[in-house]
Amino acid sequence: MESEPSKPIVKKKAKRLTLRNATLKDVPALKDLTGRTYAGTGIAGYSKSALTGQINNFQDGQFVATYDNEVVGYCVSFIISARIALKPHSWVEITGNGFASRHDPHGDYLYGMEVCVDSAYRGYRIGQRFYNARRQLCQKYGLKGIVFAGRLPSYARKSRQFPDVEKYVEAIVHKQQRDTVLSFQLHNDFEVLGVIKNYLPEDSASLGNGVHLIWHNPMIPEEQEIKRHKTYGGRLQETVRVGTVQYMLRRVHSFEEFIKFVEYFVGVVADYKGDFVVFPELFTLQLLSIEDQELSPIESIEMLSKYTPRFTESMRELALRYNINIIGGSHPTRVPSGRVENVSYVFLRDGTVHEQTKIHPTPSEEFWWDMEGGETLNAIETDCGPIGVLICYDSEFPELSRHLADQGVNIIFVPFCTDERQSYLRVRYCCQSRAVENQVYVVMSGNVGNLPNVTNMDIQYAQSCILTPCDFPFARDGIAADTTPNVETVAIADLRPDTLRIARNSGTVQNLKDRRHDLYSVHWRGK
Repeated sequence: MESEPSKPIVKKKAKRLTLRNATLKDVPALKDLTGRTYAGTGIAGYSKSALTGQINNFQDGQFVATYDNEVVGYCVSFIISARIALKPHSWVEITGNGFASRHDPHGDYLYGMEVCVDSAYRGYRIGQRFYNARRQLCQKYGLKGIVFAGRLPSYARKSRQFPDVEKYVEAIVHKQQRDTVLSFQLHNDFEVLGVIKNYLPEDSASLGNGVHLIWHNPMIPEEQEIKRHKTYGGRLQETVRVGTVQYMLRRVHSFEEFIKFVEYFVGVVADYKGDFVVFPELFTLQLLSIEDQELSPIESIEMLSKYTPRFTESMRELALRYNINIIGGSHPTRVPSGRVENVSYVFLRDGTVHEQTKIHPTPSEEFWWDMEGGETLNAIETDCGPIGVLICYDSEFPELSRHLADQGVNIIFVPFCTDERQSYLRVRYCCQSRAVENQVYVVMSGNVGNLPNVTNMDIQYAQSCILTPCDFPFARDGIAADTTPNVETVAIADLRPDTLRIARNSGTVQNLKDRRHDLYSVHWRGK
């Protein structure tokens, strides 16, 4: 969706206009900008998750223009192979449904996925600045050139005069007609490769057509081998140390006793200089054992809700004090709307707290706790790169992990709670599949022990583990660390994001790269 506005609308006072790389802090402003830019065109603005994926997958290729610290323009690019870029394709296919998830660090061309500018700032040549920044990026990476499919917004008005879109493009090339977008691109030394029909069907002004364009990098002779300067994605540390806690459910007599058990395991992993420690799903139901009698499901939820502020504040304090990121299992929470949700609270060592609600409550959770599923699944940015959380049953739905992979996550944490071995193996086998399908690490953490007086938590079965893709750079069985079933313990492993990048782009199989975007994709309709 390449477009460059033409004429000034609002004259602004002299203030500073700058270009820089986009960051995740820009996501809300970019969501608003793209929504406003494409309002009324039939083209949707970008979701938070798509914008997160674009930045996480290739931050160097994403630029924002700011005017007096206000985001007024956005430019999206990624690297792609000539084999894909130079043949006909659709926007959904080549961009990975808008996530830039087909970024290939070994590719030949920079692909221009998006340029949009706030209509109030036309006339500041922001589009031209973006194009200049792309050229510099292309030359920095030693790529052959820039390819994209541009819009043709004047064509719907001219289609009666030019029923053949190729003839209309030819007329623009020979300056017999003018299109604000294509004429601008031709002025910037782009050449027409052809017209791609049904490139973006939602683009009614272009009647779905995209003009296939190329700019050749003059610094690279056509036959010269392309230099490889950088690797996939953002700037991550070399090793991430992860500890998964196989937690024993036992009766406690106070909230303070519960937190002491939790603190012990946080301290153990922190002593090993861990970056993450993960606890199991619903491990806070241990707090219900404080009561001398079994509570009804409604009474249980009300009691647990009273502990929510103390739980989140105590866990946040532990993350700060022990300098470690904590995946706080999950905690049944009554939200302000009155719904009961199964929420995983993620406590980062900088004091930030994130929430991830379980998307799919199990039948027993719906029956016993009247739980409802959430509607949001976003990557969580940490000091070790973007991560995702899938709570137990959610790991059995492959669309969810693919949605997280599109957002650039390298590690998916799966707090789980299963009562017997068959239930456990469903989760385990699915988690191993998610690791292979998405070429990510998956970390499982489960409960053991029993709570006889707590409804639906009387017995537990778990074998917590840290799983990897199955390829030569990883552990032989795709298991970085494992535990003995039904024993309270901790498993620790070092995970290397660089190894994932190698597997994704030059492994024996390349599941993410080899997806058929022309046939299928995951389209998230939640928040």
